[in-house]
Amino acid sequence: MDIKSLKDNVIHQIITLLILFIAAGACALNAAEVEEVALSAAPENEAVIVEEISTPTLESEVATEAEVALEQKPVFDPEQPVALSVEQLKKKVIQLNRDLFILEEDLLFPANTQFVVYLSIDSGQFLQLDSVTLKIDDQVSSAHLYTQRQIKALQRGGMQRLHLGNLKEGAHQITAIVNGIGPDKRAYKLAASLDIHKDSEIKSLEVRIEDQAANFQPSVNIIEWDASH
Repeated sequence: MDIKSLKDNVIHQIITLLILFIAAGACALNAAEVEEVALSAAPENEAVIVEEISTPTLESEVATEAEVALEQKPVFDPEQPVALSVEQLKKKVIQLNRDLFILEEDLLFPANTQFVVYLSIDSGQFLQLDSVTLKIDDQVSSAHLYTQRQIKALQRGGMQRLHLGNLKEGAHQITAIVNGIGPDKRAYKLAASLDIHKDSEIKSLEVRIEDQAANFQPSVNIIEWDASH
């Protein structure tokens, strides 16, 4: 199945789920109306049963109580199954939306030209990160300023997708420029470069900021991931 057919199939599934979602809502409304009518009619039925009993006996009293109990007890509870079905439809719509997002990325950034760069921080005790600039062949491709919340997330092991784009096949130079506050509480600037060769497969790199315990200084390295990473 090609990408166009897959996209059409996903869109068709979303439309079908939306129709089912609307139908489930209509069923819930009709079920609520039916239950309301049944409950409103219950007192009248109970009165009729009492009037028809001319000579109450012990057995007839027991039968009357059982009939009244059956009249008062709902035949079915439509809310629970409808709620479950609606929740399941919501989950399916969310999953299909996620599949569409992935499909959109595949369409915009096919494997033969896709190029992605991630950023990670190892400890980060010797550098308080402020900003990162990424250059591809001396052209700025992305720049990012970091908040304290983002820095803490990176220090806890998080990884940021710094760049996602298309890169033609051939030789390229990637440069990462890191700005922040160094160990001496002064402005600190680091840079790292890597020469790569883009082929027909997805190319993934990682800009890794690490602490060097030997000299109490931070370092920046660009690491190329394996195709199977």
